[in-house]
Amino acid sequence: MSLFTVEEARAELADLRPVLAEIVALRADAAELATATMPGGRPTTLGGLPELKAAQARLDDLMTRVQQTGAELKGLAPLLLDFPSELDGVPVLLCWLEGDEGLHWYHRSDLGFAGRRRLPD
Repeated sequence: MSLFTVEEARAELADLRPVLAEIVALRADAAELATATMPGGRPTTLGGLPELKAAQARLDDLMTRVQQTGAELKGLAPLLLDFPSELDGVPVLLCWLEGDEGLHWYHRSDLGFAGRRRLPD
């Protein structure tokens, strides 16, 4: 596992923005399609089972693309990405949560999201 510097993680996040935006859009489409294809589900103009399967396949491809960068996809709704790093010799995960303007948070690897702190300036 390679480690990211803060600058590298921020650059990777910037490169991933279009992929992340597509994941958010497809996530909503897949949820609507999944509900529509259930017995008694409300029909949608998005389509039916073939479109749901296509959306799920595309989501899988996009999530794989994110993970191939070395980032860890920790959540889909909301999107949560961690970039393995080290601060002052301590293993940390640089943490981005859907809605964050940029990469400004981290948490120790052993603490998880509950230990999330602002990155020092």
